[in-house]
Amino acid sequence: MSSFDYDFRYLQAGLEDLEQYLLSGEIFWNLTTPAPRGEPEYPRLTLGSLLLARVRLEARQLTIAQQAQVADAILRLDAVRTHWRVAWEQKAKRSFGVRLRMWRDFIEEYRDSPSANVDRYSYEVRLRVMLHLLGEESDLQNKAEVDLLNSLDAYLKVNLTPGKFIWESEIQAGFPSDVYWYLYGFLSENIR
Repeated sequence: MSSFDYDFRYLQAGLEDLEQYLLSGEIFWNLTTPAPRGEPEYPRLTLGSLLLARVRLEARQLTIAQQAQVADAILRLDAVRTHWRVAWEQKAKRSFGVRLRMWRDFIEEYRDSPSANVDRYSYEVRLRVMLHLLGEESDLQNKAEVDLLNSLDAYLKVNLTPGKFIWESEIQAGFPSDVYWYLYGFLSENIR
């Protein structure tokens, strides 16, 4: 998916705009920082993408210099989270709802046309990871959203063929299979 530089520069760019982003009504915030040469453009800043970049960075085997850079960035992230706790939690709740609808849409597209969507899974499953991370950031009290996520998970468990970790092996340690079970398998063109 991406390199250390890609994730680290995204986290840094997000930190530059984080306070403004948290205090805005926006879920998706445009970044002006370019991605490293040869890598895809950065997605817009979202709380879910920022949290995902953090976990990916923490999972990597890093040099001592990289460890120091990441530790400093995470301290800054945690300071903003603490200072703007209410805004952070509100953004996490709203982001959860948006990402849940996006994840539901992918699952429905897969249900409707497995052969046309099966190859998208390794990319789209990032939404499910973000849902987990966003759920840890706020007290999810919306029963309809929790029920929807549980039903999507139940469907996925029936249709996911267990297998090896589907993202880069160098970040696997950050995504244990007992928590991130949906990263350890693949969908097939034959749905159940």
